[in-house]
Amino acid sequence: MPTSLLTNIVIILILAIGVLYLSNRSRIPSIVGLLVTGVLVGPHGLHLIQSIQQVETLAEIGVVLLLFTIGLEFSLRSLLKIRHTILVGGTLQMLFTVLAVWGISRLAGLPQGESIFIGFLISLSSTAIVLRYLQERSEVDTPHGRTTLSILIFQDIMVVPLILITPLLGGAALKINQSFFLLLAQGIGLVVLVIVAAEWVIPWVFFQIARTRSRELFLLSVITLCLAVAWLTAQIGLSLALGAFLAGLIISESEFNHEALSNIVPFRDVFTSIFFISIGMLLDLGVLFRDPIMIIPGTIGVIVLKSILAGLTVTFLGFPLRTAVLVGLALSQVGEFSFVLSKIGLDSGLLPGNTYQLFLSISVLSMAATPFILKFAPRGSNLALRLPFPSRIKLGWKYSQADLLSPRQPALGSHLIIAGFGVNGRNVSRAAKMAGIPYIIIEMNPETVRNKQAEGEPIFFGDSAHEAVLDHAGVKTAKVMVVAISDPIATRRITALAHKLNPRLYVIVRTRFVREIKPLLDLGANEVIPEEFETSVEIFSRVLSKYLIPRNEIEKFITEVRSDGYEMFRSLAVKTTETADLGFHLDNLEISAIRVSDQSSVIGKSLAETGFREKYRVTVLAIRRGTNLQPNPEAGTIIEAHDLVIVLGLPKDISRVASVFHHIGN
Repeated sequence: MPTSLLTNIVIILILAIGVLYLSNRSRIPSIVGLLVTGVLVGPHGLHLIQSIQQVETLAEIGVVLLLFTIGLEFSLRSLLKIRHTILVGGTLQMLFTVLAVWGISRLAGLPQGESIFIGFLISLSSTAIVLRYLQERSEVDTPHGRTTLSILIFQDIMVVPLILITPLLGGAALKINQSFFLLLAQGIGLVVLVIVAAEWVIPWVFFQIARTRSRELFLLSVITLCLAVAWLTAQIGLSLALGAFLAGLIISESEFNHEALSNIVPFRDVFTSIFFISIGMLLDLGVLFRDPIMIIPGTIGVIVLKSILAGLTVTFLGFPLRTAVLVGLALSQVGEFSFVLSKIGLDSGLLPGNTYQLFLSISVLSMAATPFILKFAPRGSNLALRLPFPSRIKLGWKYSQADLLSPRQPALGSHLIIAGFGVNGRNVSRAAKMAGIPYIIIEMNPETVRNKQAEGEPIFFGDSAHEAVLDHAGVKTAKVMVVAISDPIATRRITALAHKLNPRLYVIVRTRFVREIKPLLDLGANEVIPEEFETSVEIFSRVLSKYLIPRNEIEKFITEVRSDGYEMFRSLAVKTTETADLGFHLDNLEISAIRVSDQSSVIGKSLAETGFREKYRVTVLAIRRGTNLQPNPEAGTIIEAHDLVIVLGLPKDISRVASVFHHIGN
């Protein structure tokens, strides 16, 4: 048996490597390649695998590890923040789907129990596929990512009640009252266990383990916790995947979550790949070729129906149309737990053999189509926004116009617009407030909006990807806009829309990856700040400081690196510079405002005596003293402490002259 298992693993991995290589060269999503691998090695393909049950066991480990890593990255506190979306959104999505499929099945002449059961099967979506895609695209923290995750979590939780109900639909007798109350008591006990372990037990245990500095001990402890909690949930009648998710939540509340994640990811990727291969092994190509007229339209029908119903659910929750479309398309496939449930239905007589094979074919094809659907989703959301839907639907009906059109701050004009009020948005607003720059904030989290409005912040609820929202923020009279949101798709749309509404607007975009720079510049961004690049700058600046390199030299080097690095990225996109843009960007020149410190050697000197133009090759454009601004100052103007001197020059020259304003002896 061990030799047989090893043989199966070797066959799967060798064939998977070849298929994935061809998929990569052909730019086909890896999930599709893994499903194709399963079709080839399975009993309906080349018959290379003898024991499918062994492969299914490995696949189940893959689902467990996947849900475990999701729990690690999410945290219990984050889960509590979206409890409303989990309970209401998940309930409505499944209820709408079950009712719709039941009605269609009844019209087709299927029995009552079978119709309801097929609704159960179709209502579940694939946590493994969708969350893997969201993680790869760094979209888990976006509005549509959080909403999708909420509904998927609810679906996974509901697998257990569905398993209890399925035998009843098949006519089996069950002591439902006893089972229900026992399950309820066990569930409450499990929740209490998770809270206690997350707050007190696990942090202490892992601290003691970390003190040994043994990597092997730490890794074994992480895997043991994952499998032990999964086993515990299985013993009380819940799913292994749910237990693994709870185990991840337990560790996520400790300071050891990142180390645990880095250790478990390689195992997760291998076993999750085997899971997708095992799904492909279920597909019988003979059934597909014999009845394509039923299977292909059936697959399209399931995808369209689930997309519409999930989208309606999200719209009912009050989210904007764009979020509804993205969530609807993300949940359009049949899920992996549907296969587990289908076997129970098969044993209970709810699925005849032909119907079971039809279900398998439609489910696998819907999974295979998911990567292509998710890739199309941003375009689909843009197309939906062009349709003549009411503004209340496009913007989200739950939040009244009073919330959207909250009183503006006075004298908006040449102001700053901040899209997104996360860490970056908060820091930008704080700096703007200190500098006396008028600003307004657009945020998608209604709780954040209400709390900050109560504190007096100029913030309102809205999706910056909508023209009406940007108009309300005064985009046509704004001077600068900072886009600081986590959604890369929305970031592109906001950038393009803002540039279209006000070509003179200076748009600064924060993004996570360097690869996003060129598309954003092409869409109209003036500056794109990639976190990858800025992180490297911060790292080497700290390294240099440890080697006692003078601070002014470090700052000069940082300026040169940023100038060279960003100019390299800018050169990828050929852009014209308008006269109105000269205040911000003219070839390699920059305009900077430098404060004169109390210790500066230039205090009491005239501009002519400083030799800024001759020695440092920079031009003084203006001097701000208190509330007075003196443009184009004369050569005899005396510099005083705390003056704000506005200079024009190359970045490296500005860095050199900045030291004069801060230090003695220059």
